[in-house]
Amino acid sequence: MAVSTPPRTVTLLGSTGSIGTQAVDVIGRNPERFVVEAISAGGTDPALVIDQARALGVRAVAVADPESARVVRDALGSVEVLDGPDAAAEVAGRGSDVVLNGITGAVGLRPTLAALGAGSTLALANKESLVVGGRLVTGAVRRPDQVVPVDSEHSAIAQSLRSGAAGEVRRLVLTASGGPFLRRSRDEMKTATPAEALRHPNFAMGRVVTTNSATLVNKGLEVIEAHLLFDVPFDRIEVVVHPQQMIHSMVEFQDGSTIAQAGPPRMLVPIALGLSWPDRLADVDVPVDWTQAATWEFAPLDEQRFPAVALARRVGAEGGVAPAVYNAANEVCVDAFHDGAIGFLDIVDTVAQVVDAHVDADLDASSVEGVLAADAWARDEARAVLARR
Repeated sequence: MAVSTPPRTVTLLGSTGSIGTQAVDVIGRNPERFVVEAISAGGTDPALVIDQARALGVRAVAVADPESARVVRDALGSVEVLDGPDAAAEVAGRGSDVVLNGITGAVGLRPTLAALGAGSTLALANKESLVVGGRLVTGAVRRPDQVVPVDSEHSAIAQSLRSGAAGEVRRLVLTASGGPFLRRSRDEMKTATPAEALRHPNFAMGRVVTTNSATLVNKGLEVIEAHLLFDVPFDRIEVVVHPQQMIHSMVEFQDGSTIAQAGPPRMLVPIALGLSWPDRLADVDVPVDWTQAATWEFAPLDEQRFPAVALARRVGAEGGVAPAVYNAANEVCVDAFHDGAIGFLDIVDTVAQVVDAHVDADLDASSVEGVLAADAWARDEARAVLARR
Protein backbone atom coordinates (compact mmCIF):
# COMPACT_ATOMS: atom_id res chain seq x y z
CA MET A 1 0.00 0.00 0.00
CA ALA A 2 1.36 3.42 -0.96
CA VAL A 3 2.33 5.65 1.93
CA SER A 4 0.98 9.19 1.60
CA THR A 5 3.45 12.02 2.19
CA PRO A 6 2.22 14.98 4.20
CA PRO A 7 2.29 18.30 2.35
CA ARG A 8 5.27 20.55 2.83
CA THR A 9 4.73 23.75 4.74
CA VAL A 10 5.94 26.85 2.87
CA THR A 11 6.70 30.49 3.59
CA LEU A 12 6.82 32.77 0.53
CA LEU A 13 8.96 35.90 0.82
CA GLY A 14 8.33 38.51 -1.85
CA SER A 15 4.99 36.95 -2.71
CA THR A 16 3.77 39.79 -4.95
CA GLY A 17 6.88 39.90 -7.15
CA SER A 18 7.62 37.89 -10.28
CA ILE A 19 9.04 34.88 -8.42
CA GLY A 20 6.37 34.99 -5.73
CA THR A 21 3.39 35.16 -8.07
CA GLN A 22 4.73 32.27 -10.13
CA ALA A 23 5.29 30.27 -6.94
CA VAL A 24 1.66 30.90 -5.99
CA ASP A 25 0.69 29.53 -9.41
CA VAL A 26 2.79 26.38 -8.94
CA ILE A 27 1.41 25.80 -5.45
CA GLY A 28 -2.15 26.40 -6.62
CA ARG A 29 -1.76 23.61 -9.18
CA ASN A 30 -0.38 21.23 -6.51
CA PRO A 31 -2.57 21.82 -3.44
CA GLU A 32 -1.94 18.33 -2.13
CA ARG A 33 1.83 18.95 -2.01
CA PHE A 34 2.07 22.32 -0.23
CA VAL A 35 0.50 24.33 2.58
CA VAL A 36 1.49 27.99 2.69
CA GLU A 37 1.87 29.17 6.28
CA ALA A 38 3.02 32.74 5.68
CA ILE A 39 3.73 35.28 2.96
CA SER A 40 5.69 38.52 2.94
CA ALA A 41 5.74 41.56 0.67
CA GLY A 42 7.13 45.07 0.59
CA GLY A 43 3.66 46.57 0.48
CA THR A 44 3.46 48.30 -2.89
CA ASP A 45 0.38 46.22 -3.79
CA PRO A 46 -1.62 45.55 -0.60
CA ALA A 47 -4.66 44.44 -2.59
CA LEU A 48 -2.67 41.56 -4.08
CA VAL A 49 -1.31 40.64 -0.66
CA ILE A 50 -4.87 40.43 0.64
CA ASP A 51 -5.99 38.30 -2.30
CA GLN A 52 -3.03 35.94 -1.90
CA ALA A 53 -3.53 35.59 1.84
CA ARG A 54 -7.17 34.66 1.36
CA ALA A 55 -6.55 32.28 -1.54
CA LEU A 56 -3.71 30.49 0.24
CA GLY A 57 -5.30 30.47 3.69
CA VAL A 58 -2.14 31.69 5.41
CA ARG A 59 -1.76 32.14 9.14
CA ALA A 60 0.62 35.10 8.98
CA VAL A 61 1.44 37.98 6.64
CA ALA A 62 4.53 40.20 6.81
CA VAL A 63 4.40 43.64 5.16
CA ALA A 64 7.41 45.95 5.29
CA ASP A 65 5.44 49.17 4.80
CA PRO A 66 3.44 49.95 7.99
CA GLU A 67 0.67 51.85 6.19
CA SER A 68 0.11 49.00 3.72
CA ALA A 69 0.22 46.59 6.65
CA ARG A 70 -2.64 48.53 8.26
CA VAL A 71 -4.73 48.08 5.11
CA VAL A 72 -3.94 44.37 5.03
CA ARG A 73 -4.66 43.96 8.76
CA ASP A 74 -8.04 45.65 8.45
CA ALA A 75 -9.00 43.40 5.53
CA LEU A 76 -7.83 40.07 6.94
CA GLY A 77 -9.22 40.26 10.45
CA SER A 78 -7.96 37.26 12.42
CA VAL A 79 -4.83 36.65 10.28
CA GLU A 80 -1.63 37.73 12.05
CA VAL A 81 -0.10 40.72 10.21
CA LEU A 82 3.45 41.82 11.04
CA ASP A 83 4.96 45.05 9.77
CA GLY A 84 8.27 46.85 9.53
CA PRO A 85 11.73 46.03 8.13
CA ASP A 86 12.16 42.90 10.28
CA ALA A 87 8.77 41.35 9.49
CA ALA A 88 10.00 39.14 6.66
CA ALA A 89 12.84 37.76 8.79
CA GLU A 90 10.35 37.05 11.58
CA VAL A 91 8.13 34.82 9.45
CA ALA A 92 11.17 33.29 7.67
CA GLY A 93 12.48 32.04 11.00
CA ARG A 94 9.33 30.21 12.12
CA GLY A 95 10.41 26.84 10.78
CA SER A 96 8.39 26.12 7.66
CA ASP A 97 9.66 23.12 5.73
CA VAL A 98 10.55 25.43 2.82
CA VAL A 99 11.18 29.17 2.75
CA LEU A 100 11.23 30.61 -0.76
CA ASN A 101 13.13 33.90 -0.68
CA GLY A 102 11.98 35.89 -3.70
CA ILE A 103 12.85 39.30 -2.23
CA THR A 104 14.93 41.61 -4.44
CA GLY A 105 18.10 43.18 -3.06
CA ALA A 106 20.32 43.04 0.00
CA VAL A 107 17.29 43.37 2.31
CA GLY A 108 16.86 39.64 1.75
CA LEU A 109 19.95 38.82 3.86
CA ARG A 110 18.33 38.69 7.30
CA PRO A 111 15.40 36.53 6.08
CA THR A 112 17.89 34.17 4.41
CA LEU A 113 19.84 33.76 7.66
CA ALA A 114 16.62 33.40 9.66
CA ALA A 115 15.39 30.57 7.44
CA LEU A 116 18.72 28.74 7.63
CA GLY A 117 18.89 29.21 11.38
CA ALA A 118 15.44 27.69 11.77
CA GLY A 119 16.50 24.61 9.80
CA SER A 120 14.18 25.27 6.86
CA THR A 121 15.10 24.37 3.32
CA LEU A 122 15.89 27.69 1.65
CA ALA A 123 14.68 27.99 -1.95
CA LEU A 124 16.89 30.92 -2.88
CA ALA A 125 15.90 33.35 -5.60
CA ASN A 126 17.38 36.33 -3.72
CA LYS A 127 20.91 36.00 -5.07
CA GLU A 128 21.92 39.27 -3.43
CA SER A 129 21.67 37.82 0.09
CA LEU A 130 24.20 35.11 -0.77
CA VAL A 131 26.48 37.50 -2.66
CA VAL A 132 26.34 40.13 0.09
CA GLY A 133 26.40 37.70 3.01
CA GLY A 134 29.04 35.41 1.54
CA ARG A 135 30.52 33.17 4.19
CA LEU A 136 27.97 34.35 6.75
CA VAL A 137 25.35 32.57 4.67
CA THR A 138 27.37 29.50 3.69
CA GLY A 139 28.48 29.16 7.31
CA ALA A 140 24.85 29.09 8.46
CA VAL A 141 23.99 26.07 6.29
CA ARG A 142 23.30 23.05 8.48
CA ARG A 143 22.99 20.21 6.00
CA PRO A 144 23.59 19.31 2.34
CA ASP A 145 20.85 20.58 0.03
CA GLN A 146 19.52 23.01 2.64
CA VAL A 147 19.94 25.73 0.01
CA VAL A 148 18.18 25.00 -3.28
CA PRO A 149 18.92 27.61 -5.98
CA VAL A 150 15.97 29.11 -7.80
CA ASP A 151 17.90 31.23 -10.30
CA SER A 152 17.40 29.38 -13.58
CA GLU A 153 21.16 29.15 -14.18
CA HIS A 154 21.99 27.73 -10.78
CA SER A 155 19.00 25.43 -10.82
CA ALA A 156 20.29 24.10 -14.14
CA ILE A 157 23.73 23.51 -12.63
CA ALA A 158 22.24 21.78 -9.58
CA GLN A 159 20.26 19.51 -11.88
CA SER A 160 23.28 18.79 -14.09
CA LEU A 161 25.50 18.02 -11.10
CA ARG A 162 23.36 14.98 -10.41
CA SER A 163 25.19 13.37 -13.32
CA GLY A 164 28.52 13.04 -11.53
CA ALA A 165 30.52 13.39 -8.34
CA ALA A 166 31.94 16.75 -7.25
CA GLY A 167 35.47 15.57 -7.95
CA GLU A 168 34.54 14.82 -11.56
CA VAL A 169 33.53 18.41 -12.37
CA ARG A 170 35.90 20.36 -14.61
CA ARG A 171 33.98 23.61 -14.89
CA LEU A 172 30.59 25.29 -14.66
CA VAL A 173 29.23 27.16 -17.69
CA LEU A 174 26.66 29.89 -17.04
CA THR A 175 24.64 31.01 -20.03
CA ALA A 176 23.69 34.66 -20.60
CA SER A 177 21.19 36.11 -23.02
CA GLY A 178 23.41 39.14 -23.56
CA GLY A 179 20.44 41.39 -22.85
CA PRO A 180 18.90 44.00 -25.14
CA PHE A 181 22.28 45.53 -26.09
CA LEU A 182 24.05 42.35 -27.19
CA ARG A 183 24.54 43.63 -30.75
CA ARG A 184 25.45 47.22 -29.78
CA SER A 185 28.94 48.72 -29.56
CA ARG A 186 29.99 50.64 -26.45
CA ASP A 187 29.59 53.88 -28.37
CA GLU A 188 26.02 52.90 -29.23
CA MET A 189 25.32 51.97 -25.62
CA LYS A 190 26.26 55.48 -24.47
CA THR A 191 22.86 56.74 -25.62
CA ALA A 192 20.82 53.75 -24.40
CA THR A 193 17.62 54.81 -22.63
CA PRO A 194 15.98 53.30 -19.54
CA ALA A 195 13.08 52.09 -21.70
CA GLU A 196 15.50 50.26 -24.00
CA ALA A 197 17.33 48.71 -21.04
CA LEU A 198 14.04 47.24 -19.80
CA ARG A 199 13.31 45.44 -23.07
CA HIS A 200 14.76 42.08 -22.09
CA PRO A 201 14.53 39.68 -25.04
CA ASN A 202 13.15 36.73 -23.06
CA PHE A 203 12.13 37.46 -19.47
CA ALA A 204 9.70 39.87 -17.83
CA MET A 205 11.34 40.95 -14.57
CA GLY A 206 11.48 43.90 -12.23
CA ARG A 207 13.39 47.11 -12.95
CA VAL A 208 16.58 46.29 -11.07
CA VAL A 209 16.99 42.72 -12.33
CA THR A 210 16.12 43.66 -15.92
CA THR A 211 18.60 46.54 -15.92
CA ASN A 212 21.22 44.25 -14.38
CA SER A 213 20.63 41.86 -17.26
CA ALA A 214 21.30 44.70 -19.70
CA THR A 215 24.60 45.64 -18.02
CA LEU A 216 25.39 41.98 -17.25
CA VAL A 217 25.82 42.88 -13.58
CA ASN A 218 23.27 40.14 -13.02
CA LYS A 219 25.60 37.62 -14.61
CA GLY A 220 28.43 38.92 -12.46
CA LEU A 221 26.34 38.33 -9.35
CA GLU A 222 25.54 34.85 -10.64
CA VAL A 223 29.24 34.02 -11.07
CA ILE A 224 29.81 34.91 -7.41
CA GLU A 225 26.70 32.96 -6.43
CA ALA A 226 27.87 29.88 -8.35
CA HIS A 227 31.23 30.01 -6.58
CA LEU A 228 29.56 30.14 -3.17
CA LEU A 229 26.82 27.59 -3.89
CA PHE A 230 28.94 24.92 -5.54
CA ASP A 231 32.40 25.63 -4.08
CA VAL A 232 34.00 25.86 -7.52
CA PRO A 233 36.93 28.29 -8.05
CA PHE A 234 36.32 31.38 -10.17
CA ASP A 235 38.76 30.24 -12.85
CA ARG A 236 36.52 27.20 -13.42
CA ILE A 237 33.31 29.20 -13.89
CA GLU A 238 32.72 30.42 -17.44
CA VAL A 239 30.07 32.65 -19.00
CA VAL A 240 28.85 32.01 -22.54
CA VAL A 241 26.33 34.12 -24.47
CA HIS A 242 23.28 32.16 -25.56
CA PRO A 243 20.59 34.61 -26.76
CA GLN A 244 17.75 32.07 -26.95
CA GLN A 245 18.23 30.99 -23.30
CA MET A 246 16.93 27.52 -24.01
CA ILE A 247 20.03 26.05 -22.35
CA HIS A 248 19.93 27.43 -18.83
CA SER A 249 23.48 26.41 -17.89
CA MET A 250 25.89 23.48 -18.16
CA VAL A 251 28.40 21.39 -16.26
CA GLU A 252 31.51 20.10 -18.00
CA PHE A 253 33.00 16.94 -16.53
CA GLN A 254 36.60 15.71 -16.58
CA ASP A 255 35.93 13.03 -19.18
CA GLY A 256 34.97 15.70 -21.72
CA SER A 257 31.20 15.33 -21.49
CA THR A 258 28.95 18.33 -20.89
CA ILE A 259 25.54 18.00 -19.25
CA ALA A 260 23.11 20.81 -20.10
CA GLN A 261 19.62 21.53 -18.79
CA ALA A 262 17.22 22.74 -21.49
CA GLY A 263 13.77 24.24 -21.34
CA PRO A 264 11.78 27.33 -22.28
CA PRO A 265 13.15 30.66 -21.00
CA ARG A 266 10.80 30.76 -18.04
CA MET A 267 11.14 30.36 -14.28
CA LEU A 268 8.41 27.84 -13.50
CA VAL A 269 10.63 24.74 -13.37
CA PRO A 270 13.32 26.31 -11.13
CA ILE A 271 10.62 27.63 -8.79
CA ALA A 272 8.87 24.25 -8.65
CA LEU A 273 12.14 22.45 -7.95
CA GLY A 274 12.93 24.95 -5.21
CA LEU A 275 9.69 23.97 -3.52
CA SER A 276 9.82 20.22 -4.13
CA TRP A 277 13.57 19.39 -4.26
CA PRO A 278 14.81 16.74 -4.86
CA ASP A 279 11.51 15.58 -6.36
CA ARG A 280 9.96 16.89 -9.56
CA LEU A 281 6.36 17.98 -9.96
CA ALA A 282 4.37 16.88 -13.00
CA ASP A 283 3.54 19.20 -15.91
CA VAL A 284 5.11 22.34 -14.47
CA ASP A 285 5.96 23.78 -17.89
CA VAL A 286 5.83 22.87 -21.57
CA PRO A 287 9.00 21.04 -22.67
CA VAL A 288 11.08 21.86 -25.73
CA ASP A 289 9.26 20.88 -28.92
CA TRP A 290 11.86 18.80 -30.74
CA THR A 291 9.58 18.40 -33.78
CA GLN A 292 10.20 22.06 -34.70
CA ALA A 293 13.39 23.22 -36.40
CA ALA A 294 15.37 25.66 -34.27
CA THR A 295 18.81 27.26 -34.15
CA TRP A 296 20.55 27.95 -30.86
CA GLU A 297 23.55 30.29 -30.80
CA PHE A 298 26.54 30.32 -28.45
CA ALA A 299 29.34 32.89 -28.35
CA PRO A 300 32.04 34.01 -25.92
CA LEU A 301 31.26 37.02 -23.75
CA ASP A 302 32.86 40.27 -24.94
CA GLU A 303 34.23 41.59 -21.65
CA GLN A 304 35.41 44.83 -23.27
CA ARG A 305 31.83 45.81 -24.04
CA PHE A 306 30.43 44.25 -20.86
CA PRO A 307 33.03 44.65 -18.07
CA ALA A 308 30.62 43.88 -15.21
CA VAL A 309 31.43 40.15 -15.17
CA ALA A 310 35.21 40.66 -14.94
CA LEU A 311 34.64 43.16 -12.14
CA ALA A 312 32.46 40.62 -10.32
CA ARG A 313 35.19 37.97 -10.60
CA ARG A 314 37.60 40.45 -9.05
CA VAL A 315 35.36 41.31 -6.08
CA GLY A 316 34.35 37.67 -5.64
CA ALA A 317 37.97 36.56 -5.45
CA GLU A 318 38.71 39.36 -2.98
CA GLY A 319 35.77 38.32 -0.80
CA GLY A 320 35.05 40.10 2.45
CA VAL A 321 32.73 43.05 1.90
CA ALA A 322 33.76 43.59 -1.74
CA PRO A 323 30.74 41.74 -3.20
CA ALA A 324 28.41 43.71 -0.91
CA VAL A 325 29.99 46.95 -2.13
CA TYR A 326 29.60 45.87 -5.76
CA ASN A 327 25.93 45.03 -5.28
CA ALA A 328 25.00 48.11 -3.23
CA ALA A 329 26.75 50.58 -5.53
CA ASN A 330 25.03 49.01 -8.50
CA GLU A 331 21.55 49.38 -6.96
CA VAL A 332 22.17 53.11 -6.42
CA CYS A 333 23.44 53.50 -9.98
CA VAL A 334 20.45 51.67 -11.46
CA ASP A 335 18.13 54.10 -9.71
CA ALA A 336 20.20 57.06 -10.93
CA PHE A 337 20.09 55.76 -14.50
CA HIS A 338 16.31 55.42 -14.43
CA ASP A 339 16.03 58.88 -12.88
CA GLY A 340 17.92 60.27 -15.87
CA ALA A 341 20.92 61.38 -13.78
CA ILE A 342 23.53 59.20 -15.52
CA GLY A 343 24.04 57.32 -18.76
CA PHE A 344 23.89 53.57 -19.22
CA LEU A 345 27.66 53.04 -19.30
CA ASP A 346 28.06 55.15 -16.16
CA ILE A 347 26.42 52.36 -14.13
CA VAL A 348 29.28 49.87 -14.19
CA ASP A 349 31.95 52.59 -14.42
CA THR A 350 30.67 54.08 -11.16
CA VAL A 351 30.44 50.67 -9.48
CA ALA A 352 34.10 50.09 -10.37
CA GLN A 353 35.06 53.43 -8.78
CA VAL A 354 33.25 52.54 -5.57
CA VAL A 355 34.86 49.09 -5.50
CA ASP A 356 38.28 50.74 -5.89
CA ALA A 357 37.51 53.17 -3.06
CA HIS A 358 36.37 50.55 -0.56
CA VAL A 359 39.91 49.28 0.08
CA ASP A 360 40.60 52.42 2.11
CA ALA A 361 37.40 52.14 4.15
CA ASP A 362 37.20 50.46 7.55
CA LEU A 363 34.70 47.74 6.68
CA ASP A 364 34.12 44.36 8.32
CA ALA A 365 32.45 41.25 6.89
CA SER A 366 32.45 39.17 10.08
CA SER A 367 28.88 40.02 11.13
CA VAL A 368 25.52 40.88 9.63
CA GLU A 369 25.84 44.36 11.08
CA GLY A 370 29.25 44.78 9.47
CA VAL A 371 28.04 43.62 6.08
CA LEU A 372 25.02 45.91 6.20
CA ALA A 373 27.27 48.78 7.27
CA ALA A 374 29.43 48.09 4.20
CA ASP A 375 26.27 48.08 2.11
CA ALA A 376 25.31 51.49 3.53
CA TRP A 377 28.85 52.85 3.01
CA ALA A 378 28.81 51.74 -0.64
CA ARG A 379 25.48 53.43 -1.26
CA ASP A 380 26.73 56.69 0.24
CA GLU A 381 29.99 56.47 -1.72
CA ALA A 382 28.14 55.76 -4.96
CA ARG A 383 25.95 58.82 -4.40
CA ALA A 384 29.07 60.91 -3.70
CA VAL A 385 30.74 59.69 -6.89
CA LEU A 386 27.61 60.45 -8.89
CA ALA A 387 27.36 63.91 -7.36
CA ARG A 388 30.89 64.69 -8.55
CA ARG A 389 30.10 63.76 -12.15
